Amino acid sequence: MNAHDDIPFVFFGTGEIAHAVLEELLRANLAPRVVVTAPDRKQGRGLTLTPSSVAMLAAEHGIETLKPIKFDDEFYARLQAASSQLFAVADYGAILPQKLLDIPPKGTLNMHPSLLPRLRGPSPIRSAILTDEKKVGVSIMLLDDKMDHGPIVAQKEIALPDWPPHGNALDAMLSHAGGQLLAQILPLWAEDEIEARQQNHDLATYCQKFTKEDGQLDLNEDAYQNLLKIRAFEGWPGTFAYFERPSTSSGQGGKKIRAQIIDAEIENQKLAIKTVKPEGKKEMPYEAFIRSGARQS
Repeated sequence: MNAHDDIPFVFFGTGEIAHAVLEELLRANLAPRVVVTAPDRKQGRGLTLTPSSVAMLAAEHGIETLKPIKFDDEFYARLQAASSQLFAVADYGAILPQKLLDIPPKGTLNMHPSLLPRLRGPSPIRSAILTDEKKVGVSIMLLDDKMDHGPIVAQKEIALPDWPPHGNALDAMLSHAGGQLLAQILPLWAEDEIEARQQNHDLATYCQKFTKEDGQLDLNEDAYQNLLKIRAFEGWPGTFAYFERPSTSSGQGGKKIRAQIIDAEIENQKLAIKTVKPEGKKEMPYEAFIRSGARQS
């Protein structure tokens, strides 16, 4: 326990990034009075109602958890009852209205996994890979009513040993780094020992949500750009390409095969695919896939 245990704050978060941030806050003995997360969702083949990983982590630590379907009067009343000095947000998954941001006297801090004003928007980590940013980091900002627009409280650049990184690895690295930075900054902000500075909005860049269709590759295009896409879209939305099996003398074959591209590298300035997952089959080495008769379409 330390002197920061009694800082009254509410944490908003839902996804895996938020889970890592909350882990770091708890590791620093900064436990929120209340955690706000998304409602339980149906998951798996049985469509079982499952709480977010943030909700499960909060439950493990005995923290009160709110899962609002909408921000109604009852929800606002429960937030008011928490008597918090400030709110902290990471990967919550919904826009917080100004009425909510006006509740805490010391405002709402947000951990954004980019070096703002670059890569404002919903996919900063994966977009950093996709756009070949190379310079990555995390920002703690004071939320206002515009997307990732508020003043910067702190930033930290994160050095990477190799580029481009795998998307899942960069998720974990920046999430935990962001949580650690938030844990350092939150007590200073609560005690008015640090100030925020306006972003240079002229330098702002933006990123978008990805769709499954974004993951289609043309393997005849630039090898490095395809590698960026494979690494950026690891897990979600994933990358895929179409292959075909040539026709045989009996007229069989010629069938198109859709295969996920799981992993690849650049070798001799060419894209070297390592692992694929043909539709309806298990992951396999690319060489085994090609030996089965598949070829680029």
